[in-house]
Amino acid sequence: MPYLTECLESLAAQSIGPAGMEIVAVDDGSTDGSGAELDRFARRWAGRMTVVHQPNSGGPAQPFNRGLEASTGRYVFFAGADDRLGPEALERMVTAADEWGSDVLLGKVVGVNSRHIFQDIFVRDEADLDLFDSPLPRSLANTKLFRRSLLDSVGIRYREDMRIGSDFPFTLAACFHARRVSVLTGYDFYYAVRRFSGTNVTYQSRQPLRVQTAEKIVGYVAELLPAGKKRDALMVRRFDHELARLLEDDLLGLDRATQQMVHDSIGSIAADHLTDEIAAQLAPETRVRLTVARDGDLDDLLAVIRQDAKHGLPKTVERGGRRYAAYPGFGRLPDEDFDVTSMPDWDAKLDVTAAVWHRDQLVLTATGNGAADLSAGAEEIEARVSRAGQRVEIRFDLPALIAASDTTGQRRILSAQVGAYDPMKAPGRFNATGAAGGAALRATKLDRPRPRVLLAGRPSVVALVTEGSGRLLISVIPLNARQIAARVTKR
Repeated sequence: MPYLTECLESLAAQSIGPAGMEIVAVDDGSTDGSGAELDRFARRWAGRMTVVHQPNSGGPAQPFNRGLEASTGRYVFFAGADDRLGPEALERMVTAADEWGSDVLLGKVVGVNSRHIFQDIFVRDEADLDLFDSPLPRSLANTKLFRRSLLDSVGIRYREDMRIGSDFPFTLAACFHARRVSVLTGYDFYYAVRRFSGTNVTYQSRQPLRVQTAEKIVGYVAELLPAGKKRDALMVRRFDHELARLLEDDLLGLDRATQQMVHDSIGSIAADHLTDEIAAQLAPETRVRLTVARDGDLDDLLAVIRQDAKHGLPKTVERGGRRYAAYPGFGRLPDEDFDVTSMPDWDAKLDVTAAVWHRDQLVLTATGNGAADLSAGAEEIEARVSRAGQRVEIRFDLPALIAASDTTGQRRILSAQVGAYDPMKAPGRFNATGAAGGAALRATKLDRPRPRVLLAGRPSVVALVTEGSGRLLISVIPLNARQIAARVTKR
């Protein structure tokens, strides 16, 4: 609550109508009045809505399974209580799935309150999407339409031993066994909401639980597919997302026992599954941290992270025609852990030292590795780049950022790359560090400017944000009429 009410109202407003849908809601031991709200809607939707009340199970897997067993439709769609659907979402998805014979269908998902949703899969409509040659492995949340007969024939259910992340093996199994997976892009089907309080279960998760989840996800992929290119296509997303985020700068602030647990787990996973093909698709920081976790001890890993987080870019060393990043541990750990010879994205690594608002622009000043042919952007939005020696200036046009953002707001990762800016590079448009083939902009010692309010065009607040990972992002948050009136009155 109150997100649940908005979710239920969006279901009640579906154009497919009450005759074309049923709602099954599982009250998983709520303590905020959600159970009473569900019962109120069930009375309003008499005969078309079922409410199941149960003690709290600790995660969404068991409630999803119970809801699935209680449903009777030809298709099922899983909605989080925080989120909502566009009015025509279910009608459009069912119509397309019937026309195309889709077993799984993904409609465009947008983030609310600057929740970051990768958009690379929503470039165009696709009736038949390849699981292994598309951005689909990056979009395996369960917010999709599933053909019920597929789930039942293969016995696909949520893993109840996973408190978070259980939607990944469920959705992957469905996409793997589906005759056809499709995507629709021309409509905002699903609004994924980021609570301002930050109380979503995934946002609250901490390292031990996240490590256990990552181990189970990687293990599931390894069980599903033999070693080879198809497994690597699924594994690369696990390494550049779930595993990379366990090795971010905020690892430095954890207690020693937790740090050791993270190091041991990630090192073991990297030893078993980090192939050269996967490593070649990862951002430079991620590659170095994963190989050091694999080949070094905890102090080696912490020293590498501390270099990036507190001291900035390490120098490079030429040896035997190869180039190496001189992180702590270089010369003692295997040389290949620090080899950046064939990493063009290493030369795109920049440390932002200053940020100012200049009229309708965000101007960043950075220092880097010396590559002359640099470009930069905020995911699909290209910036203007100029340089003089080691000094790089990056300019973002704020009206362009706002115009390209969803009406619900958007958060974009800032990155740089060598050569012309090309967010369409394989394996997908964006990875966890920004544009594919690029390196995230970092800010080890940056005083961020206060957020900027723009009232012209689509009124919004634009802010420069630093994540716990050390990455820089631009956040665009729309202003509603009440907020605009308050600001105008104050002025």
